[in-house]
This record gives sequence, structure tokens and C-alpha cells, in this order.
Amino acid sequence: MITLHTWNTPNGRKVSVALEEMGLPYTVVPVDISKGEQFRPEFLAISPNNRIPAILDDEGPDGQSISVFESGAILLYLGEKTGRFLPRDLRARVPVLEWLMWQMGGFGPMPGQIHHFLMQPDGPAKEYGLDRYGKETRRLYGVLEKRLAGREFVATVGEPSIADFAILGWAWRHERHQVPFNDLPNVGAWYERMMSRPATKRGFEVPLS
Repeated sequence: MITLHTWNTPNGRKVSVALEEMGLPYTVVPVDISKGEQFRPEFLAISPNNRIPAILDDEGPDGQSISVFESGAILLYLGEKTGRFLPRDLRARVPVLEWLMWQMGGFGPMPGQIHHFLMQPDGPAKEYGLDRYGKETRRLYGVLEKRLAGREFVATVGEPSIADFAILGWAWRHERHQVPFNDLPNVGAWYERMMSRPATKRGFEVPLS
């Protein structure tokens, strides 16, 4: 059994979607980041960077329990554990790793800044932040739009990969990013394709908070 310590955020949803898609049994332990629960010693023991999500797998390597923090590392671990959504062949795996790192390094931190500045008081600082990070977020959506031209999924053929789950977690908040899909038909089609998957749908419906 896997225990998912998380909250209802894009990074949290990446992992709930992956767990549902991989058919792994799990339980959710909400970590209310609005109340500072991510700083509790018991959570820091498995996530020393005091960020959600983190997992505890009672049936880890060699049958021993293991904890994993950072959503990208969790997705890689789950892909290795199940042999699903992460190609074994190195040539096929490289694009998955590239687009997973693309999400972790940009398509997450940048729209996350929009979330931050939207909550700030009106004024020059808010306007600057939304302009700066809004432009970069829209650029990243443009990169994704080009990548998805003629493709069903971001990095693989025939079925999604952990990279799709990672990117979807943030695309789920595209309205909050102030990025409509009107001018992003490839992204919009991919988004609908992913959201129509029963397991992905369950991953977004499971209560995380």
C-alpha cells in the first residue's frame, strides 16, 4: 500500500493521476499547506524540503518500505515500480525525461508565480509580476502547442507517459493561468483526450484536501 501525503495542488494531482492510471492501491493523507502542516516533523521526515507531495511505499525495493519526495521523482519511481508509462528502451525514454524536466523546470514554476502575483494587492508590483510570468507561461504553452502538432501525447506513441501526467497537473489550472485554449488547438485536444481517460478522471476527483 502506498500512502500519498499531499494537498489539492497541481503537483499533488500529478501523483494521484499516476497512481490511478497505474492501478496502484493507495491512501491519501492530506497535508494542509494553508495551516503549515508541511512543517510538521513527521512530514519533514519523508519530505525534507517541506513540499508536497511525498509518498511512503510499504512495498518498496526488496520488499522494504521507501519514502520519495518531489513530484517528478515520485513519477519516475512509480514508472520504474510498475513498468508503465515510462519506456524501458533508452531512446524511447529520453523524450519522456526531457518533457518531464521541461515541466519541472518551467511549466510549473512559471505559472506558479502567476498564482502568487494574482493574490497580491493591486499595484505596480502585481502588474510587473503578472506581465513577466504571464509572458513566460504563454511562451511555454506555445512550446507545448508545437510539440503536440500531429501527436496524441507529449513524449510517447499510443499511450501517455509520466510526462503527460506531470504537464496535465499544471494545464488543469490553465484558466487560473489566464491561458485559454482558443489559440492552442493542439493543447486543447490533448487536454480533452487526457481528461477523458477514466483513470485520469478519477485522479482529479479523489479528495486530496
